Amino acid sequence: MRSILVETEFDVVILGSGPAGLQAAVHSARAKAKTAVLGKVRSSALYRAHVENYCCLNDTLSGESILREGRHQAEKFGAVLIEEDVIGIERISDGRFAVKLESSDTLLVWSVIVAMGISRNHLNVAGEKELLGKGVSYCVDCDANFYRGRVVTLVGDGSAAVSGALKMLLVASQTHLVCASLDISEKLRYQLESSPVELHCGRKVSRILGDSEVQALLLDNGEKIETSGVFVELGAKGAIELVTGLGVALDSETMRFVAVTKKQETNVAGLYAAGDICGPPWQIAKAVGEGCVAGLEAASWAKKAAARVAQS
Repeated sequence: MRSILVETEFDVVILGSGPAGLQAAVHSARAKAKTAVLGKVRSSALYRAHVENYCCLNDTLSGESILREGRHQAEKFGAVLIEEDVIGIERISDGRFAVKLESSDTLLVWSVIVAMGISRNHLNVAGEKELLGKGVSYCVDCDANFYRGRVVTLVGDGSAAVSGALKMLLVASQTHLVCASLDISEKLRYQLESSPVELHCGRKVSRILGDSEVQALLLDNGEKIETSGVFVELGAKGAIELVTGLGVALDSETMRFVAVTKKQETNVAGLYAAGDICGPPWQIAKAVGEGCVAGLEAASWAKKAAARVAQS
């Protein structure tokens, strides 16, 4: 972690060091914009994941290794990586953004890319944290194929959990759904009840069991479910608190994600967003593509904004 910053003024600052943020950094830096990337690599949802469905990669790769290479690549093109979290952001009188770090340093920047992803809602039970990436997952679309022919369990009360359980029927040998209640449409309820999903309604998970990988779930009534995978689908909350004070618009359908144009622009001039914070699907390919666009657009905006101020 950088305890003393040599530079505090940048053209582009990227909030988030996951695939969207790193790809944005590569393109911003290559466009000769002075670029900084903020965030701790271990906070990325990709860090403990494994990837097998990314174009042109034939082998299954660890998320940690992908992020490591991405960081090296961003630095090679001149981006500055700062392993600190952001605690505040505001617009100042000259049109720049003031980005305050946890160390109390403040960066002044013409353009900001928000690529912080989303914070998953957790079960907060024993074994969940310890077995993350070892059978515990928060993304059916990302990890379903790793459980082909195995027993899996979905946990959640809403449409995300039910839809995930129905998807897993195409992959898993057996699918369980644990829910305290069900808050879903009648159509989805009919699909669920007509399916071979084993429903454990009115129950909560009290513990996830396993040593090096998930082996079972223990429910609050003492019931034990033997399972190889646990998909936690409790919904997610957007990591958007930092930018809502700037008047950033959210998507009109769910009000949970940042609304962007095809250029990854938000409604706030100079502020861009990319990756999971813009909504599903939760895929590295989407994050990288959006990061590419955001990096190019933010770099262009920053240069024009700086030039306008210099000429005034």
